[in-house]
Amino acid sequence: MRRYPISWDQLLRTKTHRAGRRALLIAAGLALIAPWHAAHAQSVLALRQTRLSLKVIGTTLIHGGAVSSAAVATPEILPLDQQGGVKNQTAGVTPSASTPPAAGTAPATFFGKHGLRIPEKEDGRLGLMSATTAAFAEGTAPSATLPPPPTAVPNPRGGPVIDASSRVFGFSGLTHLDQRVAGTGIYTNTQFSLEPPDQGLCAGNGFVVEAVNNAIAVYDQSGNLVAGPEALSQFWGLAPEVIRNTPPIYGQFISDPKCAYDASTGRWFISELMQDSGNGGSGRNFNLIAVSQTSDPRGAFFSLSYDVTDDGLNGTPNDAGCPCFGDQPLLGYDHYGVYQTTNEFGAATFNGAHVYAISKQGLIAAAGGASLPNVVALDVSQALLPYGGLSYSVQPAVSAGGEDSEDGSRGGTEYFLSALQFGAPPYQLLDNRIAVWALGNTRSLMTPTPNLSVSVQVIAAETYGQPNPAQQRPGPTPLGTLVGDPLEMINTNDDRMNQVVYAGGVLYSGVNTIIGDGTRTGIAWFGVAPRFEHGVLSSRVVQQGYVAVNGDNAIFPSLAFTADGAGVMTFSLVGPDYYPSAAYVSLNDGRVSPVHIAADGAGPDDGFTGYPAITGIPSPFGNVARWGDYSAAVADGDALWFATEYIPNAPRALYANWGTFVGKLTH
Repeated sequence: MRRYPISWDQLLRTKTHRAGRRALLIAAGLALIAPWHAAHAQSVLALRQTRLSLKVIGTTLIHGGAVSSAAVATPEILPLDQQGGVKNQTAGVTPSASTPPAAGTAPATFFGKHGLRIPEKEDGRLGLMSATTAAFAEGTAPSATLPPPPTAVPNPRGGPVIDASSRVFGFSGLTHLDQRVAGTGIYTNTQFSLEPPDQGLCAGNGFVVEAVNNAIAVYDQSGNLVAGPEALSQFWGLAPEVIRNTPPIYGQFISDPKCAYDASTGRWFISELMQDSGNGGSGRNFNLIAVSQTSDPRGAFFSLSYDVTDDGLNGTPNDAGCPCFGDQPLLGYDHYGVYQTTNEFGAATFNGAHVYAISKQGLIAAAGGASLPNVVALDVSQALLPYGGLSYSVQPAVSAGGEDSEDGSRGGTEYFLSALQFGAPPYQLLDNRIAVWALGNTRSLMTPTPNLSVSVQVIAAETYGQPNPAQQRPGPTPLGTLVGDPLEMINTNDDRMNQVVYAGGVLYSGVNTIIGDGTRTGIAWFGVAPRFEHGVLSSRVVQQGYVAVNGDNAIFPSLAFTADGAGVMTFSLVGPDYYPSAAYVSLNDGRVSPVHIAADGAGPDDGFTGYPAITGIPSPFGNVARWGDYSAAVADGDALWFATEYIPNAPRALYANWGTFVGKLTH
């Protein structure tokens, strides 16, 4: 998500959902950790399903560009997503404590809003109780089939930290400077300085593709750059992000890239969000998706968009508080479909999670000239209201090694996981429940009239909770020194579910979680065995655990597993003892290795988002820098590829010094 955090004292508030609306919900079932339990009183949700139309953007390639070779030109434009969508620019003046950048207004309501916090979760962390949170809490009744609400912050034993294994190969991926100078032709010098990177990673057929905010590159599996870095606005065929005229000319806003390689079809999929903002924009909001025309990511991609504004126009449903913005579009697939999910925000509302399903074969056929498939949009926002709040960040699974799940009727199933911890008592800061979702009859996506079902089950899990910002090791901070601000902290965001992978019949994922005395962040991870037979969903946790480092922080996990059960979890390691570093653990049969450092951080994070002199947000909230918002890990045969953010020893731009590391673990 190209972004800057929404300020903690300017949070969005959700609309109150009255109890009468709950009659439309799934009667979600519950499960204990050990035995299988079918969902009690489970029913297929009679939710709204809307057909949306795909629109062709065009055919594109990943073009080459500069690689960390150009100086940052002024005026420099910075993204800022609070204070009414303002963007900052230096107007050619080097920033300092006495001459902070002047503000320039952006022309669209949602311009620059991304990576938004879930309102009730942040209320809980700050000890607040909004009217909406109170209303949700009234409907939260612990069930006899779930453990009592947790009262103690998890305090896992910290593991040792050692160097990378000899079984790991890796290389430095895209950096902030790479994306800042990406772009050729009319896209030259049109990229924003931005944080955080939001990594997408996919691997297969001898290639590795990495996408960040806001550039994309292709490598061979020896780490050699073979295409890109290209500005993602150029890849999508959109207007440049900003033309540095006086005044600046803004293009569409894009953020949150994801990518996937589907070994069964030999196709690459790229996704991102787009706000048609900027000069002359419509103000509408879209999900973008591209599919390769061959198994070679250096070849042509066919790119499309569909509208998620949900204001009743352009074929969209008419949701309360819209026009709306679909934040952080997540990406998954099964044998029959490609799936995106979003968190829907209006200007003053949070409308929860939405799911979008598209025929995978339909997308591939359209890339070859066939007619476009439809998009099936499902509003799943209210399915978890009986458990305390609106659903959010419902993560679709990516299959490992082409493995797919099917129900008893062989109709096709896509699984999802999501966290709870809605911020409503008795789960104000901590939770010990997760939600398992099944989208049934995905085979019907291959027909002109798809007929999908949604089931959800809430099951017991280990305790996790809302984390706090992470300290980092002191060191040189040229930008901070220039503007007169102290060492910034690292934002750990929240405890939403991260990337989900389906391998060996198990769904794997992890969350950031508060640990110990509350000043540190660790990782809670889960392995969930789902079963969906004849429309009935039952699930159990079969593996789970924590990753923690004494005195330091492990943040933003992603897990990947081979078909035979070998796994890796990547994350950033940061704290008083470590500059932000790329780290990982290996997992086998539930056993977790010591923490390995794949790439040492070369210094502190020194990005603009943590400096009040630049952002205008006062301390203590203003000195928390964006990080993440997610890492990535994927399986490619017996190899496990992973990518995470760190601070490299590499050329930097004025406003940020982040980089990414791409690694491969071979079992």
